[in-house]
Amino acid sequence: MDMTDRPVLEPSATHPITVEPTGRHVTVRMGGDVIAETDAALTLREAGYPAVQYIPLTDVAQDRLACSDTTTYCPFKGDASYYHVVTGGGATVEDAVWSYEQPHRAVAAIAGHVAFYPDKAEVRVDD
Repeated sequence: MDMTDRPVLEPSATHPITVEPTGRHVTVRMGGDVIAETDAALTLREAGYPAVQYIPLTDVAQDRLACSDTTTYCPFKGDASYYHVVTGGGATVEDAVWSYEQPHRAVAAIAGHVAFYPDKAEVRVDD
C-alpha cells in the first residue's frame, strides 16, 4: 500500500482527540535515570485511550536516544518514527519512544515532541 492509499481521519464526536498544555512539571525516568524533564509537555487525549504526555524533544536527553528503523501509521496522527533509549547502565530499551515529525493538521501541536511507552518508562506528572 503506498502513501496515497492511507486514510487520513479527522477527530470526531465518536473518536475525539484533544491536545492541551499539561501545565505541570513532567519527569520521565528509565532504569532510575532521568531521561526527560519539562514544564512544556502536552497532554494528548484520544477516544478511550489513556492520556499521553508529549515531551518537547529539546527537553529529552539527546545522548540517550538512538534512531530505530521502526515506523507505524495512525490515520488520525500520521507517520510515527521511533527511538531506542540507552540507559545509564548501558542497556538499550527498544522502541521506547515515538514521535510524529509531521503530524496531521488536527494534532499539529505534537510536532517536535516525543512520547514514551508507559510500560517502558516511568512518566510522572507532578500534582
